[in-house]
Amino acid sequence: MHLTPPQPASAAHTIRTGCAGWSLPRAVWPAFPAGGSHLERYAARLNVAEINSSFYRPHQRDTYARWAASVPVGFRFSVKLPKTITHQQRLKDTDALLDGFLSQVTGLGAQLGCLLVQLPPSLGLEAAQASAFLAALRQRHPGPVALEARHASWFTPAADALLASYRVCRVLADPVLFDAGRWPGGDPALVYVRLHGSPRMYYSAYERCVLDALVARLQLAAASGVVAWCIFDNTASGAATEDALYTAQALQRAPGGL
Repeated sequence: MHLTPPQPASAAHTIRTGCAGWSLPRAVWPAFPAGGSHLERYAARLNVAEINSSFYRPHQRDTYARWAASVPVGFRFSVKLPKTITHQQRLKDTDALLDGFLSQVTGLGAQLGCLLVQLPPSLGLEAAQASAFLAALRQRHPGPVALEARHASWFTPAADALLASYRVCRVLADPVLFDAGRWPGGDPALVYVRLHGSPRMYYSAYERCVLDALVARLQLAAASGVVAWCIFDNTASGAATEDALYTAQALQRAPGGL
């Protein structure tokens, strides 16, 4: 996978590295503080968590506020939009659903870092429909947005231009589905990487050489002024936590570590 071509180095930007969720497999417990909730322990070592449960069911605003109160000031959450918006309504007539969802997630306050829009594989790009949805989202939410597309029609220069016009980045996902998906797209100021595990999705751990290459590319992106998020979603076997820890620690060890 490729994040960005070489650019002149500039001031370092934070690279956010974490997992989909904050479960802590017993094997990695020694790497985390012993006391506190799983989230509190997780947030002591990693600086972002992706909330996927919001895709399946709503959470009360107070629940989001409680999560926000459990993490350090610099910690951030990304939150996946509900399937009612992306998979059932397929981005159509979603104003009321967006209002309800955003009224909940704003309970995170300053800890709300990014919204994740994951589309079903069958949802191709219809420019007018996508533009209407993104405009409605942008009217309600000015912060970072990442869109994970899984249909070939989203991996074109026209699609990238549409996303960029709304300051939405196209997720760089592994495994790569289409050749153009080897690079991020859309908003050039944000790179959002989601690693689902390969060769077995959601289960396989990544080899250290792959993670070392990822670290180098994340640093390159940050040096060029890009905000970089790196989320491990290979959680089914517990591999995500160890992979995220390795990546975060490698970033800290590197010259000028972030």
